[in-house]
Amino acid sequence: MSAPVVRPLTVVVAEDEVLLREGLVRILERAGHQVLADVADADALLAFVQRTAPDLVVTDIRMPPTHTDEGLRAAMAIRAEHPGTAVMVLSAYIADAYVADLLDSAPGGGIGYLLKDRVGHVRDFLDSLDRVADGGTVVDPEVVRQLLRRARTAGPLAALTARELEVLALMAEGHTNQAIAAALFVSEAAVRKHIGNIFAKLPVDPGSDRRVAVVLTYLRGS
Repeated sequence: MSAPVVRPLTVVVAEDEVLLREGLVRILERAGHQVLADVADADALLAFVQRTAPDLVVTDIRMPPTHTDEGLRAAMAIRAEHPGTAVMVLSAYIADAYVADLLDSAPGGGIGYLLKDRVGHVRDFLDSLDRVADGGTVVDPEVVRQLLRRARTAGPLAALTARELEVLALMAEGHTNQAIAAALFVSEAAVRKHIGNIFAKLPVDPGSDRRVAVVLTYLRGS
C-alpha cells in the first residue's frame, strides 16, 4: 500500500530496467504524484528536465550507453543547472564515493542516495522522496550502517562521542531533530545540544549548509 501523499510532486524517472521503471511510475502515481516522463538514459533525462522543470528527479546511477556513472553525472548537472529540482539517486550497491560526489556537487534542491532495495519498502521510499523534495538530504540507512562499522580512530570524527556519532548517523539518513529524539529516546533539547557539539567539533565552511556539511564530513570519514 502506498503512503498518503504529503503534497503532489511532478517527477521525471530515469531507469533503464523496464520492470523497475514501471514499478517506480506505479508507486509514484498511486501516491498521488504526477510522472511527467519515464526514460531509459541520461540524455533523455536531461532533455525532459530542461523541458518540464519537475519538482523531483528519480534516477539510476548506471545507465546506457556505458552503464557506469551516466545517471550520477546527469544528477550533478541537474543540481547545477536546475537548482529548484530535487534529485533522488538509486543504486544497486553501496558506493561511498558516489554519495560524497552528490553531496559535494553544486548547491541545488534536496538530494538523496538510496539503494534500489529501498523501493520495495514503499512507505519509507515515499517518505524519503518527500524529505528530498522539501530540500532535505537523505542517505540510505545501509550506507550509514556500513560507515558506522568502520574503525574511526583518526581525523575529525575521532573527536565525536559515541552519542554524537549516533546523532550524526541519523542526520545522514535525513531525519529531523524530532525524529532523532524519538529514535534515541531523548529530548529534542538534548539532540540540539549534540548537534551543536558536532558543529563545533567538525570543520564546516561558514558559508555552507552546516547540516549538509557535517554529513559530508561523516560520509567521507575525514
